[in-house]
This record gives sequence, structure tokens and C-alpha cells, in this order.
Amino acid sequence: MKRRKFIQNASLSTLGVVATAAIVSCKTETETTAIVATSNDKVVKPLVIATWKTDLAVETAAEVLEKGGSALDAVEQGCRIEEANEKGQSVGKGGLPDRDGDVTLDACIMDEKGNYGAVLGVKNIKHVISVARKVMEDTPHVMLVGEGAEKFAVTKGFERENLLTEASKKAWENWKIKSEYKPIINIENHDTIGMLAIDKKGNISGACTTSGLAYKMAGRVGDSPIIGGGLFVDNEIGGASATGLGEEVLKTVGSFLIVELMRQGKSPQEACEEAIGRIVNKPGKDFKNFQVGYIAVNKKGETGAYSIHEWFSYNIYKDKENKNIKSDYFNKV
Repeated sequence: MKRRKFIQNASLSTLGVVATAAIVSCKTETETTAIVATSNDKVVKPLVIATWKTDLAVETAAEVLEKGGSALDAVEQGCRIEEANEKGQSVGKGGLPDRDGDVTLDACIMDEKGNYGAVLGVKNIKHVISVARKVMEDTPHVMLVGEGAEKFAVTKGFERENLLTEASKKAWENWKIKSEYKPIINIENHDTIGMLAIDKKGNISGACTTSGLAYKMAGRVGDSPIIGGGLFVDNEIGGASATGLGEEVLKTVGSFLIVELMRQGKSPQEACEEAIGRIVNKPGKDFKNFQVGYIAVNKKGETGAYSIHEWFSYNIYKDKENKNIKSDYFNKV
């Protein structure tokens, strides 16, 4: 009898311990949830980073963030500034045409939920970054191309206009005299704007827009509108964007690669450098005549930038300051 009573008491004690553990576990889970909720609700300092010297574009995006706007709104509004800049001959109106004299634009946008929209080879529509957002939000698709994308834009209220300015037309006519095609290592101007932003809620979005490679073959599309190439965002990890010769970016899925490297623990700077390494270290790769540059940001607000050659720079808005910074680069010989 004593042995039976001992076993019963031991069993009850064990149940008590299990019940107590369950209560502690529930309490811990509840407290953890509360801590996470509080963390997600905290105000984050806004940040914007964009390829090349794009002071006004970054300033415009920063203003959206400082007023409490979303990162998605910020990158769209920032990119629209460059699309309307006719003096910049590589984005939007005034972009250098293809070999046939047609200006065709590419763009993509990605939000904090992983949603994505893009347009490729669009004529006669200036603000293709906004059309890309419409594709993302108003259609079941992620990409529209060429004439179909243009028609869609018109149904959404975008007006057709001639994108070939006199300056770009003259440059094209001068090019036709020899019609030599060589990838250009851009020094003074930029060939794409890629932009990443973190809003006050800590959410990350990105956008990329371009008129593509000058005097390209008709129908050519580079990396800029391709998810994982010219742009990739994972709100849990960070985002990245590319500029330069799109063919080389696409071959290594550069922006996606950078985000995945950050997921594995690399800093944004380390990830950008590794991504450039994946291009230049291939056997037999002659990288002397083309440029690729990357920018990146992680969830902590740390940033990175790296390119093959010098002359690549980026603008960054952080702690209420908008600065243009020269990127570090690989080819120092």
C-alpha cells in the first residue's frame, strides 16, 4: 500500500511539473509575441539608397518617408524624378534610343510583401515605373511587354508622348555614321536608377527604371526589369539593385544573389563584393570594357556598394543627410 501511494504521489507531482511548465511556456510565448509586436511597431529612421548621382530623386523619396509614407511610394516617386529628367540620357524621356532610333523603356518595382511588377520595351510612355506598379497592383500578371504594356498604360490614364529629344536624336545620328557598338563604361552619366528604401515601419521596397543600353538591338532587354537581376527585395533580409551591363548581371542573377548572401550572414558590403567577384573571376572573362555596380541594404539599415571599375557612385539618405558617395571597386590596376 505504501508503494502504491508513493507512485500515486509521484505521478501527481509529475503532472504538476508538466502543468507548471506549460503555463510558463504559454507565458513566455505571450511575452515573446508582445515583444515582437512592440519591435515591429517601433519607428525606424528612414533610409534611401540609389545608384549614381541622383540627389533630387533621393531627396524626393526621403521627403515621402519623412512624412510617414511607405517605402513603396518613396521609390516610385523618386524614380519618377529621373524619368522626367530629359538631360539624363539613360532613364525615361530623353533616353538614348536603340539602333532604329526608338526609345524603349524598362522598369520594375517590388514591395515589402514580395509583390512585383514590370514593363519591358515600352514606347511613348514616360513614367514606366508607375506603369510597373499598376501591373503589380491591378493585374494578375507580373510582366507586360511592348505594345501590350503601352496599351495597358493608356487604359490607366498615362499619356503617350515622344520620348526622343533633340539632343538624343542628334547623338543617335552621330552614332549612325560608324554604327559601331561597344559597351560603354559610363563615367559622367548613369545608365539606370535603382533605388531601395526603408520606411518608418521598417519595411523595404525597391524600384529600377532605365532606357537600356544605348543603340541596342531593337527588342533587347537587360537586367533592370527582371526580378532577381536588376532588383530584388526580401523584407526579412534586405534588398539589392544593379546598374551597368545587364547581360552580365543576368548571368549571375546578381541582385537575388546579394540578398541570399546577406541571408547567409554576409554584410551588404561583403555581399556586393562577392557578387562582383562572381562576374570578374570567371575563367576567360574580359571585364575591362564593361561596368557593373551594385547597391544593397539589409534590415538593420546597413548599406553596401561595389563595382568593377571606378567612377560608380551612389546617393544615400540617412540621418536626415543626403550624400553622394564614390563606390569602392574591383579593378584597381
